[in-house]
Amino acid sequence: MQLFSHILVPTDGSPLSRAAAERAVDIAAALKARVTFFHARPEKRQSFFGGEGGGYVDQMPREEFERQVLEHANEYLDTLEAIAKSEGVTSERVIGEAGAPYEGIIAAATSRGCDLIVMASHGRRGIKAMILGSETQKVLTYSKIPVLVYR
Repeated sequence: MQLFSHILVPTDGSPLSRAAAERAVDIAAALKARVTFFHARPEKRQSFFGGEGGGYVDQMPREEFERQVLEHANEYLDTLEAIAKSEGVTSERVIGEAGAPYEGIIAAATSRGCDLIVMASHGRRGIKAMILGSETQKVLTYSKIPVLVYR
Protein backbone atom coordinates (compact mmCIF):
# COMPACT_ATOMS: atom_id res chain seq x y z
CA MET A 1 0.00 0.00 0.00
CA GLN A 2 1.33 3.41 -1.01
CA LEU A 3 1.52 6.01 1.75
CA PHE A 4 0.53 9.00 -0.41
CA SER A 5 -0.37 8.93 -4.08
CA HIS A 6 -1.71 12.41 -4.89
CA ILE A 7 -0.30 15.59 -3.37
CA LEU A 8 -1.95 19.01 -3.57
CA VAL A 9 0.55 21.88 -3.53
CA PRO A 10 -1.03 25.31 -2.97
CA THR A 11 1.12 28.14 -4.33
CA ASP A 12 1.06 31.91 -4.08
CA GLY A 13 4.06 32.79 -6.23
CA SER A 14 6.36 33.63 -3.33
CA PRO A 15 9.92 32.26 -3.00
CA LEU A 16 8.87 30.27 0.09
CA SER A 17 5.92 28.79 -1.79
CA ARG A 18 8.26 27.75 -4.61
CA ALA A 19 10.61 26.08 -2.11
CA ALA A 20 7.66 24.17 -0.64
CA ALA A 21 6.61 23.11 -4.14
CA GLU A 22 10.13 21.86 -4.88
CA ARG A 23 10.11 19.77 -1.69
CA ALA A 24 6.65 18.44 -2.58
CA VAL A 25 8.01 17.33 -5.96
CA ASP A 26 10.91 15.60 -4.17
CA ILE A 27 8.42 13.79 -1.93
CA ALA A 28 6.24 12.86 -4.92
CA ALA A 29 9.25 11.50 -6.82
CA ALA A 30 10.29 9.36 -3.86
CA LEU A 31 6.74 8.04 -3.38
CA LYS A 32 5.93 7.79 -7.10
CA ALA A 33 2.97 10.07 -6.43
CA ARG A 34 1.42 12.70 -8.65
CA VAL A 35 1.10 16.39 -7.86
CA THR A 36 -1.60 19.00 -8.39
CA PHE A 37 -0.37 22.58 -8.16
CA PHE A 38 -3.14 24.90 -6.95
CA HIS A 39 -3.23 28.67 -7.19
CA ALA A 40 -6.13 30.55 -5.59
CA ARG A 41 -7.19 33.45 -7.77
CA PRO A 42 -7.74 36.46 -5.55
CA GLU A 43 -11.02 38.26 -5.77
CA LYS A 44 -10.69 41.91 -6.74
CA ARG A 45 -12.17 42.96 -3.43
CA GLN A 46 -9.08 41.53 -1.72
CA SER A 47 -7.13 44.28 -3.52
CA PHE A 48 -3.73 42.63 -3.31
CA PHE A 49 -1.87 40.82 -6.04
CA GLY A 50 0.57 38.52 -4.24
CA GLY A 51 3.86 36.93 -4.99
CA GLU A 52 7.02 38.61 -6.15
CA GLY A 53 6.32 42.09 -7.46
CA GLY A 54 2.85 42.08 -5.91
CA GLY A 55 1.00 45.28 -5.24
CA TYR A 56 -2.34 46.93 -4.72
CA VAL A 57 -4.78 46.89 -7.60
CA ASP A 58 -7.84 48.79 -6.34
CA GLN A 59 -7.89 51.17 -9.33
CA MET A 60 -7.46 48.46 -11.95
CA PRO A 61 -10.43 47.60 -14.18
CA ARG A 62 -11.83 44.12 -13.51
CA GLU A 63 -10.87 42.77 -16.96
CA GLU A 64 -7.24 43.91 -16.61
CA PHE A 65 -7.08 42.53 -13.10
CA GLU A 66 -8.33 39.13 -14.32
CA ARG A 67 -5.85 39.12 -17.22
CA GLN A 68 -2.89 39.93 -14.96
CA VAL A 69 -3.89 37.40 -12.31
CA LEU A 70 -4.20 34.60 -14.87
CA GLU A 71 -0.97 35.59 -16.62
CA HIS A 72 0.94 35.60 -13.32
CA ALA A 73 -0.57 32.29 -12.20
CA ASN A 74 0.09 30.53 -15.51
CA GLU A 75 3.71 31.72 -15.69
CA TYR A 76 4.33 30.52 -12.16
CA LEU A 77 2.54 27.21 -12.68
CA ASP A 78 4.47 26.63 -15.93
CA THR A 79 7.68 26.84 -13.88
CA LEU A 80 6.42 24.39 -11.25
CA GLU A 81 5.19 21.92 -13.85
CA ALA A 82 8.62 22.04 -15.54
CA ILE A 83 10.25 21.23 -12.19
CA ALA A 84 7.90 18.27 -11.72
CA LYS A 85 8.52 17.03 -15.26
CA SER A 86 12.30 17.22 -14.78
CA GLU A 87 11.91 14.87 -11.78
CA GLY A 88 9.61 12.48 -13.61
CA VAL A 89 6.57 13.51 -11.56
CA THR A 90 3.15 13.69 -13.21
CA SER A 91 1.49 17.02 -12.46
CA GLU A 92 -1.50 19.13 -13.27
CA ARG A 93 -2.55 22.66 -12.44
CA VAL A 94 -5.67 24.18 -11.00
CA ILE A 95 -6.44 27.86 -10.80
CA GLY A 96 -9.40 28.30 -8.52
CA GLU A 97 -11.36 31.13 -6.99
CA ALA A 98 -12.85 30.98 -3.55
CA GLY A 99 -14.04 33.46 -1.00
CA ALA A 100 -10.93 32.59 1.00
CA PRO A 101 -7.83 30.77 -0.27
CA TYR A 102 -7.98 28.10 2.46
CA GLU A 103 -11.49 27.14 1.32
CA GLY A 104 -10.27 26.77 -2.26
CA ILE A 105 -7.29 24.69 -1.13
CA ILE A 106 -9.42 22.26 0.86
CA ALA A 107 -12.06 22.06 -1.89
CA ALA A 108 -9.42 21.35 -4.57
CA ALA A 109 -7.75 18.68 -2.45
CA THR A 110 -11.08 17.01 -1.68
CA SER A 111 -12.52 17.14 -5.20
CA ARG A 112 -9.33 15.77 -6.76
CA GLY A 113 -8.91 12.95 -4.27
CA CYS A 114 -5.63 14.23 -2.85
CA ASP A 115 -4.33 12.40 0.20
CA LEU A 116 -1.71 15.00 1.27
CA ILE A 117 -1.44 18.78 1.14
CA VAL A 118 2.08 20.25 1.15
CA MET A 119 2.18 24.00 1.67
CA ALA A 120 4.39 26.80 2.88
CA SER A 121 3.95 28.86 6.00
CA HIS A 122 5.35 32.35 6.12
CA GLY A 123 5.55 32.05 9.90
CA ARG A 124 3.89 35.35 10.76
CA ARG A 125 3.53 35.87 14.47
CA GLY A 126 1.95 38.31 16.84
CA ILE A 127 -0.02 41.23 15.46
CA LYS A 128 0.90 40.46 11.83
CA ALA A 129 -0.61 37.00 12.17
CA MET A 130 -3.74 38.45 13.75
CA ILE A 131 -4.17 41.10 11.04
CA LEU A 132 -3.12 39.10 7.99
CA GLY A 133 -4.30 35.73 9.19
CA SER A 134 -2.74 32.51 8.09
CA GLU A 135 -4.16 30.47 5.26
CA THR A 136 -1.89 27.61 6.35
CA GLN A 137 -3.29 27.72 9.87
CA LYS A 138 -6.82 27.68 8.50
CA VAL A 139 -6.04 24.68 6.27
CA LEU A 140 -4.52 22.91 9.28
CA THR A 141 -7.63 23.69 11.31
CA TYR A 142 -10.30 22.70 8.78
CA SER A 143 -8.74 20.06 6.51
CA LYS A 144 -9.49 16.39 7.03
CA ILE A 145 -6.59 15.61 4.69
CA PRO A 146 -3.08 15.46 6.22
CA VAL A 147 -1.06 18.66 5.80
CA LEU A 148 2.71 18.93 5.68
CA VAL A 149 3.93 22.48 6.38
CA TYR A 150 7.20 23.75 4.91
CA ARG A 151 8.94 26.70 6.61
